[in-house]
Amino acid sequence: MSRVIRMALEYDGTCYYGFARQPRLPTIQEVLERGLADLLGHPVRVTAGGRTDAGVHARGQVLSFRTESRLPAQAIGPAVNARLPGDVVAGAAEEAGAGFNARQSARSRHYHYCIWNRDRPNLWLRRYSLQVAGALDEAAMAEAAAAIVGRHDFTSFIGHAAQQPRASSPVRTIERAGWSRRGDLLHFDCSANAFARHMVRTLVGTMLWVGRGRLTCEQFRHVLEVRDRRAAGPTASPCGLTLMSVDYDDAESAA
Repeated sequence: MSRVIRMALEYDGTCYYGFARQPRLPTIQEVLERGLADLLGHPVRVTAGGRTDAGVHARGQVLSFRTESRLPAQAIGPAVNARLPGDVVAGAAEEAGAGFNARQSARSRHYHYCIWNRDRPNLWLRRYSLQVAGALDEAAMAEAAAAIVGRHDFTSFIGHAAQQPRASSPVRTIERAGWSRRGDLLHFDCSANAFARHMVRTLVGTMLWVGRGRLTCEQFRHVLEVRDRRAAGPTASPCGLTLMSVDYDDAESAA
């Protein structure tokens, strides 16, 4: 009898071309499905709560997949870790309701972007933060972040591939967004019902323009309203971005 399994996952995305499978390229999905197939004795197709691009990390990824194996759910995580590379770690697994789908059932996603704000690089954080030298106008960046909260058309901040006619709507609802500082680290946290490709990284790249004085907050609002990718700033490096969590309605995901 087929069961639906919900499983937590963490990974360092540095050496991978994103989560989703790609021909002849290392991806998180490929190494995970290979490990699960070896463990469970049949091909496995996993669904992720939030897809991540090449070089992006995850601390709170959520997966769902079906299996006919009788292996107890709580044993799957530890057992599959023995079959995964060291930069991909499975967490707790549990049986979920028959209709649970990690992507379609998700209520919101939370991403974090980290900036090392010093002139000198940080050797130990180079994989997980973007180095930005010089002073930044953090008050202006905070004002820009506040401007994106709510329901908006984010066409200006979405990669061109995601703007093709068959792509999903560019309208998203940002639940919260803001900057904070701890020492030399500047943090951007953003939660939404969903994110489009490159959306968070392009928002960060454009808010860095605000922080450097290249755009005013009023001009940033205009970038949002004009719905033109050419008006926005560069897409920030993937190394600073981490998927922190995916939220669900507990009643929907329960077995």
